[in-house]
Amino acid sequence: MAKNLTNKNLAILTSGGDASGMNAAIRTALRFAMHNGYEVYGVMHGYQGLVNDEIFKMEYKSVSNTVHTGGTILRTSRCLEFKDPEVQKKAAQNLINRGIENLIVIGGDGSFHGVEALHENTELNVIGIPGTIDNDMGYTDSTIGFDTACNTVIDAILKLRDTITSHDRIMILEVMGRDSGNIAINSAVAGGAEYVIVPEASPVDPVEIAKSVKKGYDVKGKTSTIILLAEGVNYLKDDLIKEISEATGRRVNHMALGYMQRGGNPTVADRVLAARMAQRAVELIMCGQSGRVVGIRGGDIYDTTVLEALRIPKEFDEKLYDLAKVISK
Repeated sequence: MAKNLTNKNLAILTSGGDASGMNAAIRTALRFAMHNGYEVYGVMHGYQGLVNDEIFKMEYKSVSNTVHTGGTILRTSRCLEFKDPEVQKKAAQNLINRGIENLIVIGGDGSFHGVEALHENTELNVIGIPGTIDNDMGYTDSTIGFDTACNTVIDAILKLRDTITSHDRIMILEVMGRDSGNIAINSAVAGGAEYVIVPEASPVDPVEIAKSVKKGYDVKGKTSTIILLAEGVNYLKDDLIKEISEATGRRVNHMALGYMQRGGNPTVADRVLAARMAQRAVELIMCGQSGRVVGIRGGDIYDTTVLEALRIPKEFDEKLYDLAKVISK
């Protein structure tokens, strides 16, 4: 749906969990917009900052030396009160009072619900860019921050492997992803983990895993074992520790990698993806579009309605999961 084509003011905010590459997206959106004659404003602390009128004008130099940094220079937060249409209208009015009618939101599915609400309930032109390490949005092949998060897990696997091999131990490494196993599966394949347990797969039996781990030591001569556990199935942790310890007689350690997966310098893949998506987002604003979000399919940047994006479930990669099980043990 096209709205106002004449307003040349644009605001940017980041919402929800931070993801490495958000700054690269902010940088491209700002500089590409300014190149096309727009004035650009930043909104601090996401939707909460929009409600609180934390809006400031940005300059070309505002994003200098940020493309390689993690986190978000605009900060972020969660804003439960933003579900109220009256709060949404108040937030939008803070922009309109400054002559700003265009907004780019960088965040995950929760942030996209805010995009839809602002599109439907206010006069703003609103475009979304997917920024979340979980890569749990079905309409796009990848989200900003996912590749960096996986590389952080890989780095942890390599370092942990040195220690657990030295002590003949077993490590359960818990990784983020909410209800998605994408980080776990991709990191298991790339990092050589022996087992990966994700919420999308059939229920696993800790007893059977324990037997398999024991066989790895007794028959295959393994000197260490790493089990990647997606946070969506972390309720299995205690049973796994108990069964594997009893079956092998070896020490089983557990470590939740936690927020380390969100931070750090974004990879080249995330920086380039962020730049390409941000460019499309600004182009949509320039065309007067609203209520749309940017994604990537088969290497090509495209856009769709936010409602369609939220409707499409993330498909579980059965083939990659099966491959992980075959090549790891």
